[in-house]
Amino acid sequence: MQPINDKDNNRNSNAIPRLLLTAASSGSGKTMITCGILKALKNRGLNCAAFKCGPDYIDPMFHRKVLGIDSYNLDTFMCKRTGVRQSLLSHGKNRDICVLEGVMGYYDGIAGISKEASAWDVADTTDTPAILILDCKGVSVSAVAVVKGFLEYETEHHIKGVILNRISPMMYARMKQMLEEQLKVRVYGYVPVVSECVLESRYLGLQIPEEVEKIDEKLEHLARVMEDTVDLDGILELARNVSAMQEDTQVKEHLLNLSDPLQKGIRIAVAHDEAFCFIYPDNLEILKKLGAEIVTFSPIHDRSLPENIQGIVLYGGYPELYAKELSENDSMRESICHAVTLGVPCIAECGGFMYLQERLEGSDGNIYDMAGALFGKSYKTEKLRRFGYIILSKGTVFGHNVGNITAHEFHYYESEECGHAFTAKKPMSTRGWECMISTDTILAGYPHIHYMGNPQVAEAFAGACRRYKEKD
Repeated sequence: MQPINDKDNNRNSNAIPRLLLTAASSGSGKTMITCGILKALKNRGLNCAAFKCGPDYIDPMFHRKVLGIDSYNLDTFMCKRTGVRQSLLSHGKNRDICVLEGVMGYYDGIAGISKEASAWDVADTTDTPAILILDCKGVSVSAVAVVKGFLEYETEHHIKGVILNRISPMMYARMKQMLEEQLKVRVYGYVPVVSECVLESRYLGLQIPEEVEKIDEKLEHLARVMEDTVDLDGILELARNVSAMQEDTQVKEHLLNLSDPLQKGIRIAVAHDEAFCFIYPDNLEILKKLGAEIVTFSPIHDRSLPENIQGIVLYGGYPELYAKELSENDSMRESICHAVTLGVPCIAECGGFMYLQERLEGSDGNIYDMAGALFGKSYKTEKLRRFGYIILSKGTVFGHNVGNITAHEFHYYESEECGHAFTAKKPMSTRGWECMISTDTILAGYPHIHYMGNPQVAEAFAGACRRYKEKD
């Protein structure tokens, strides 16, 4: 099947070819199968784009490893429905196919009691056909009942087909017949047990691609499996038979008008290495639209911050795994502490916040000196301290009131000094707490923020960078 030719097909530019791969639960093989299908389609010469439902950072790293380009998060809580549509439209145009990977179980959303922010919510928001990946290990006829439940739970379920995972060729033929005859749902193939390609997990999710031994060989093997056992031509046909997406003109105009001539010329240093790898590409693109030049650096490998910068960004990652290396890089720690003390505006999220403090307990149990720009020590605990979405309120961002901020937290670590600048409240819950450190030049704490949900956060940061440049 050939790549799409818009001139030949006269296709509406908003009718982006797309499909969503989802499952009944986490651990069903979504990421492995998504990567295998992406690799197989790329090997066919198709121009693919990848997206991840929800706030996860690690699955998009695997998408990027396959395609060599960024994968984008589609999160209806953090980015709102309008932001999700705009992101998919923006990054999906002129692609032969957009593959969206779901999150958790298809209908699992906020607080465990809602469909909001679920994979289904993304499918419904973008009118994207979904294929349900069904883990068939240890089941047979019961799998038909599971699929039937998913089809009947929601009237507008968007499920157009099924892929059976971890099933033998002989059993697949029988299961396919049962599903298609009894439920009238199309089965788009199967994936046998491929134990050599299983992606290993740890406490914050999967290992990152760079940690997976022979990752390129595994991806090629997965692609060959998908070519043999999955109906890729049928999947492409499904993805291309979609409606045009509706564009939100207000959101589009806001993003287009973010650029401010006064902000042009500011340089923002963004940490990006093994320790700091939890980055939403949309965040950096919004900062660029505001006129910023993004300069990446490594707190592990570089000796100092880049020259002539007016802002610093330390997003999350795994600093606890590299605490010794970070601590031994004295010159970088001193460079960052000096810059932040001088008033260079700085955003530090989760792992970046931990690094900015005085000390950090590494994953080996030892205590290491960190940048020391903020008071306190971060230390590991035995259980997940915070998990899920939050709404931040009652605080300011670089001295500006930007309204409520949707965010999320996911960490086993705790800090002696988490801050009191904002009130965090869990949606659909009475739980809340104080968090974050916020001054005219610093925004630091455990919450992760996606700027599509509130571009004013990025605007306030860019404005602070501009003011620092003018003062300098």
